[in-house]
Amino acid sequence: MAWLKAAEALAALEVLPQTLYANVTRGRIRAKPDPKDPRRSLYNSDDVNRLASRRRGRRPVATIAAEAIEWGDPVLASGVSTVFAGRLWYRGHDAVTLADAATLEEIAALIWEARDVRFTRARNSSPMPNERNASPLRAALDVLSARANADPPALGRSRGILVAEAAGLVDELALAMIGTRSPGGMALHRRLALAWRAPKAEDVLRRAIVLLADHELNASTFAARVAASTGAPLAAGLLAGAATLVGPRHGGAAAGVNLLIEAARRKGVENAVRDWLVQGNSLPGFGHPLYAQGDPRAVGLLAHFRPRPIYAELGAAVEALTGEQPNIDFAIAAMADSCKLPSSAPLTIFALARSVGWIAHILEQLATGRLIRPRARYIGPPLVQ
Repeated sequence: MAWLKAAEALAALEVLPQTLYANVTRGRIRAKPDPKDPRRSLYNSDDVNRLASRRRGRRPVATIAAEAIEWGDPVLASGVSTVFAGRLWYRGHDAVTLADAATLEEIAALIWEARDVRFTRARNSSPMPNERNASPLRAALDVLSARANADPPALGRSRGILVAEAAGLVDELALAMIGTRSPGGMALHRRLALAWRAPKAEDVLRRAIVLLADHELNASTFAARVAASTGAPLAAGLLAGAATLVGPRHGGAAAGVNLLIEAARRKGVENAVRDWLVQGNSLPGFGHPLYAQGDPRAVGLLAHFRPRPIYAELGAAVEALTGEQPNIDFAIAAMADSCKLPSSAPLTIFALARSVGWIAHILEQLATGRLIRPRARYIGPPLVQ
């Protein structure tokens, strides 16, 4: 990955410095501190060249659409959350500030535009507690697939009914993923702390699930909205989101952090980072295209617990070698390690927290009454006529 100095980026873009900085703030150009002079920044050459090409003339609609799908301009209008000025906002409120005191239930009420949300099952529901030895992921997919097959379509049902059903779905997911040691009737972060026998982790768990509740149109949220746009049951939208979340480039990124930590223990931190980079792999848990100056969610979470030394050493080594800073995936992995949570905890935390965001987007998509159906740019064999 090549990086340009400010003068080089400005020459390529043919813009004033304030325009360059605005593109960085909006997440269109990735930037990082210059290792030789931390007071200055370097700019990602791919991002600069992509924006420069836009200024050279009107591009085909297909090119514009392709770039919009991959870290480009928004492809859907949404009022749920956004990243602006290097911060994450939930319906106009700074997510890091909310994490100082809010619960996930209060965040659900905010982004669902509902009142007094509590994650409790409907009386006629049939919860599926986690089977012995079943992974939390398998348990979640089992619950959602069963509900998606049995529940009525979301289309044509009132918002109040859907909100009540959504609260029950979150409760069933919690029961499935963390087991019967998570009784209903209490805030989700307390259920997690109780199930994992980690009472001292209660506050940091609360902060983590608030910070993970939503992140605008990420891959899993987009998948959930596509499913919702067909009118499918709420559970089907959550199932689409959960299936997408588990990829190593999304919710599974924290597992990659743990692999990097294991390599650091065997080889030493700097050797592990260098070997990872030599193999052409991006470093899991570091950097984010939307946060040129660092992920504020990671900063907000890391400030409230003490990571073990190897995590701090890894963060310092990666920043020294690449200029990239820890993101929320690194913070969750370090938190789980520090609080002695189960190995499955990072993905469980991510899935339960993000289910609240998926529901907010599903409700928003249903309100539009529109089907999400992009066109494909055909690149196959010539058409036979």
